Amino acid sequence: MPFSKSKQMEFPREVVVGHDVMDEINDLCERVRVKEKGLIVTGDITKRVAGDKIFSLLSKNYEMSILSVEKSVMGEVRKIQRFAKKIDIEFMVAVGGGSVIDVTKLASYKCNLPFISVPTAASHDGIASPMASIKENGTSMSKEASSPIAVLADTSIISKAPYRMLASGCADVISNLTAILDWKLAERVKGEYYSSFASALAETAAKSVIQNANIIKPGIEEGVWIAVKSMIVSGVAMSVANSSRPASGAEHMFSHALDKISPGKGLHGEKCGIGAIMMMYLHGGDWEEIRDTLKEVGAPTTAREIGLHRKDVIKALTVAHKIRPNRYTILGTDGITKDAAEKIVRITEVV
Repeated sequence: MPFSKSKQMEFPREVVVGHDVMDEINDLCERVRVKEKGLIVTGDITKRVAGDKIFSLLSKNYEMSILSVEKSVMGEVRKIQRFAKKIDIEFMVAVGGGSVIDVTKLASYKCNLPFISVPTAASHDGIASPMASIKENGTSMSKEASSPIAVLADTSIISKAPYRMLASGCADVISNLTAILDWKLAERVKGEYYSSFASALAETAAKSVIQNANIIKPGIEEGVWIAVKSMIVSGVAMSVANSSRPASGAEHMFSHALDKISPGKGLHGEKCGIGAIMMMYLHGGDWEEIRDTLKEVGAPTTAREIGLHRKDVIKALTVAHKIRPNRYTILGTDGITKDAAEKIVRITEVV
């Protein structure tokens, strides 16, 4: 039988990370050959931080429009779609944090248009990934989208964002370690497709944060540079896998379960980091290393640090397996009991 496998992988063609690189936006657009009519998608705060400047710079060479979004919800995605179709937009630029990038990513995908990612904060690893986290009917869902054709990450801008967001992004990347173990487990137990290349990239990103945790601190721009590069590599790992598998396992299901049980408490990456401590314990791995690294970068290691109660964590652990029932993880198909959840919480001291 002739070989017939086929796989599509989509990567950013250009990645620029560094101090004061925002002024390079026109050169970047020229290198990736965007067309004439562009739309900048930003937020109310990020418009003032960077959106207005990007608009001013790009308007010298392109016909630009600008639009603000408020939340990462389907309503905002549809708003951008309608606007883009109405005036025949040819490319998009996301200037903002995770919500702005996720909304733009999905809208550009649905409009079949390229987009450029210009993060103003680094709160999770979606900067360069082909997946978008969007809320629909009050539930956060991971949706297939497009990878950006380019990333322009100005560390001088990102370093001015609240440090909590960067620490959360680091926690999200560190949680790759348990996601990889879940993926390997799914390969062994369920025969699921597994990519050693994608896993190696995801692990490299996590290890980079762990090895450099001592300089990922408030006010240290080099730490921002290391963290952002790790988040971009994590996103590329998802592109190689053509799924979120190398960066999303039981720890993400735990985070999404908490979104339902106690909405509005903690950032996404913070909850994934806490989840990773417990999932690494279940895998029999070095959960203390994850806990200690989270402490070093200033991310929470206990639920009470982000306003969650013990009962919320226990419940989330027992129902997390239902979040993505088709994604096999260390939680199995039936989940874990309340007694087991209480034991995990007691040993890892996450409450």
